[in-house]
Amino acid sequence: MIRAVLFCVAMAVPCVARALDVAVATNFAGPLTQIAAAFTDATGEDVVITAGSTGKLYAQIRAGAPFDVFLSADRERPALLHEQGRGGEPVTYATGRLVLWAGKDNLPGEGLTDALTDSGVRHVAVANPGLAPYGAAAVEVLQALDVFDTLEARLVYGQNVGQAHALAASGNAQLALIAASVAPDTGRVWTVPTNLHAPIRQDAILLRDDLQAKAFLTFLQSPRARDIIAAHGMIAGASE
Repeated sequence: MIRAVLFCVAMAVPCVARALDVAVATNFAGPLTQIAAAFTDATGEDVVITAGSTGKLYAQIRAGAPFDVFLSADRERPALLHEQGRGGEPVTYATGRLVLWAGKDNLPGEGLTDALTDSGVRHVAVANPGLAPYGAAAVEVLQALDVFDTLEARLVYGQNVGQAHALAASGNAQLALIAASVAPDTGRVWTVPTNLHAPIRQDAILLRDDLQAKAFLTFLQSPRARDIIAAHGMIAGASE
């Protein structure tokens, strides 16, 4: 950065710092917005955020999208990118939690199974399990509770957890199995026991090997970032 500034001064041309481009799974877009703001306050570096389903972002990166850092909602895609020589060694930045959310607090069931099988539930929203790790985890939960076959015809799919939440928030579904990080304080929430699905470990990978991107990845593991992650119902780093 110092060399770039000196070069600009010597050439008498304006010098504009390049913003950091971060691709992030939708479930982590909220926490990342706060982390990016804290990073900018601490370093003066701007961050541009692109959110989407993990599967779609992975496809964009493979197609040449110029992201600097990828914050996935799983471990598999960063591992594949590393194996393909497209990035550095992945690091787990968070472990996600799944919740069942209802926009209205009028369902009588106390437990997950009671809520999911309530006669007033016409549709249950989940993220696309082929694109979103939280969607795959949601299907695991329904299978573990032995209600998947009963509910399969009533499932409605969003491309990511944000869209799954929107389906329930709009009334097009009565329930949504979504990430705790996107569930609002309104309505009703049932916490999904973690033994009903595989751990949702979310890995980050450095796609551009420079000081700016490395500094951001380091900041992502700082106490300030870990506090923000925990405040959104997630575990910072890998779960025990």
